[in-house]
Amino acid sequence: MIKTITKIGNSQGLMFDAALMDLAHLKAGDQVNVEVHEGGTITITPLRPKPSRAEVSRVIQTTMKDYARTMRKLA
Repeated sequence: MIKTITKIGNSQGLMFDAALMDLAHLKAGDQVNVEVHEGGTITITPLRPKPSRAEVSRVIQTTMKDYARTMRKLA
């Protein structure tokens, strides 16, 4: 996909259209990591927040509660 760098205020930027945002699973406000590699290649990587220990524990507890009968049969 070819994009053109455009002037945005005192800076320059790339406009990401809706299709590109959908393909990358991004939305306005998401954080990305930008790396510049030797030779000038630029990599943009979405930062996906990892769930907290408390959130993981809550999901496990809910799953165990919802599927307690099945878990007992499997044990």
